Amino acid sequence: MVQLYGAAQGHVEHGESVDVEPRASHEEDALLGTDATARKPKREGHATLSSSISNLANTIIGSGMLTFPLALASVGIIPGMITCLFSGGVAAFGLYLLSLCAAKAPHRRASFFAVAELTFPRAAVFFDAAIAIKCFGVSISYLIIIKSLMPNVVAALYHDLTSADTNPPAWMLSGQNWITVLMIPLIPLAFLRKLDSLRHTSYIALFSVAYLVVIVVTCYFFPLKGTQAPGEIHLIHFTPNFVSTFPVQVFAYTCAQNLFPIFNEISSNTQKRMNIVIGSSIGSAAMIYEVIAVFGYLTFGSKVSANIIAMYPSTSLFIATGQLAIAILVMFSYPLQVHPCRNCLDKVFHAGHVASKQAGDEEDEEPEDEHGGSQDMSPLKHTLLTIAIVASGFTIAYFVDDLQMVLSFVGSTGSTTISFILPGLFYWKLSHNDPNSNKTLSRAALGLAIYGIFIFTFWYLRNEDAEKYFGDRRRFCSCEKD
Repeated sequence: MVQLYGAAQGHVEHGESVDVEPRASHEEDALLGTDATARKPKREGHATLSSSISNLANTIIGSGMLTFPLALASVGIIPGMITCLFSGGVAAFGLYLLSLCAAKAPHRRASFFAVAELTFPRAAVFFDAAIAIKCFGVSISYLIIIKSLMPNVVAALYHDLTSADTNPPAWMLSGQNWITVLMIPLIPLAFLRKLDSLRHTSYIALFSVAYLVVIVVTCYFFPLKGTQAPGEIHLIHFTPNFVSTFPVQVFAYTCAQNLFPIFNEISSNTQKRMNIVIGSSIGSAAMIYEVIAVFGYLTFGSKVSANIIAMYPSTSLFIATGQLAIAILVMFSYPLQVHPCRNCLDKVFHAGHVASKQAGDEEDEEPEDEHGGSQDMSPLKHTLLTIAIVASGFTIAYFVDDLQMVLSFVGSTGSTTISFILPGLFYWKLSHNDPNSNKTLSRAALGLAIYGIFIFTFWYLRNEDAEKYFGDRRRFCSCEKD
């Protein structure tokens, strides 16, 4: 039995049989229209809870976790653990606000653009442009990390599997060759339409993270031969380096760019299920950061460097495999940046079309196809945007070795905007005039936006210290020793 609504009967094909549910009165006919046609089914999500958690967690956890022991060294164990949990809690609150805003957007069409159309419509395109630039910059940084990391990984594995006197072929020590080779599996992943399709690579990446945790914990209890003796260890010890390491903790939880796709794709996207996704992702990331930070700091003390994995002697296959795990983690994080970048660029280039579609009748939606195709992006647009993102990012990463300050500025300012400023402003705008809304939550949302502005200013004023950290990004993500 199909219930019919709204449109004229002329939209039904001639000779097509449609069962109409009996109506109780002529008043219903007047309201719904006697010649109504069948409502098209709304598209629903099919992603599981576990795949959504793994994709969001993989978006969060990156190479920045290797710097957390240095963050502890700058303030001591107790303040460092507190700031790590605080940063995670604030990030989780921002994601929670975004999930509340997503529920206000058209059915399964939540995005920064869609929410901005409800709150700050004139700035919607600019928000998406900023997010696209941020994701594009981070995707380039991942390729540059792979480019600088793989030659060192190959050298370590080659020596451990053969002999210390045997050197790998020259072509294997070229970072440009490696990013060219690794683009072969990355390009098909970048073309996938649905974030849920990346769940298997996220599982592999999270396994790599688990392996790194095992290395840090094992090497504390069973130090490898040749491990550097630890320096001083303090429970509380604030140093000037805190101003450059605190932003590392703040930005280490950035994942808001993929919150809306997860909301659109997860089956039964109730607030309870979204809270589970957010809490599990942020919670697991915080636990991993804390373990690496504490055990890494206890192992090396004040002598810890910006890359904890590079401090272990790479004379064993155990450590060399850990270096490879970093490369795998970074590699499989790349498509998770291309996906939101493409979606945001689509909104930027077709803002008028999207706005009119969102303003139209929601019942005109077609159900999502089995391959995850979106009605908002044609196959041609999807292909052209993906090619543009991947080709331009690869070209920049291939020819440029050091974009660290530029990429760190793009990443940090973009992370601040999408993690704190926009979630706070969006929810505050949607709720502050609503008599049924929680006024405390609305004020807290405004406070989150102010906090984001403070972090943005804090980073900008301390850009020299940030440059010192972010300028070392290639170093601590590679396996070069200090």
